[in-house]
Amino acid sequence: MPTPNTKIKVLFLCTGNSCRSQMAEGWARHLKADVMEPYSAGIEKHGLNPHAVKVMAEAGVDITGQRSKTVAELGPMEFDYVVTVCGHANEDCPLFPGKAKVVHVGFDDPPKLSAGLPDGEPKLAIYRPVRDQIRAFIETLPGALPERN
Repeated sequence: MPTPNTKIKVLFLCTGNSCRSQMAEGWARHLKADVMEPYSAGIEKHGLNPHAVKVMAEAGVDITGQRSKTVAELGPMEFDYVVTVCGHANEDCPLFPGKAKVVHVGFDDPPKLSAGLPDGEPKLAIYRPVRDQIRAFIETLPGALPERN
């Protein structure tokens, strides 16, 4: 856990760094900037999901300054924790330098759940509960993270 003058570096990782990991980074910046230095990345890069941007804005969190990126684009950074937010990222999580502790906390995939629905309210109704679940998880941090070795 952080000492009084240090923040823990947390990477939120998902497959495409377009939705869930972006929301987690946004919530962490909004709610926990005093104790966490949050980042997000993906195994791949799918672009920032406009529906995620919209539902986060509804909750008062602007993630438009964030961008979709791969782990490689972060460069040689050491993290205290890597939180995988989808099963695919958990199964294919790359190795990280240093002593990063990998923790899996899965959330439903709004783009997959809303596929085939018309844009607008039908899609947003799928994104909102996931946004709120991610917020609830972020509110438990850093206390809910296991001790590092």
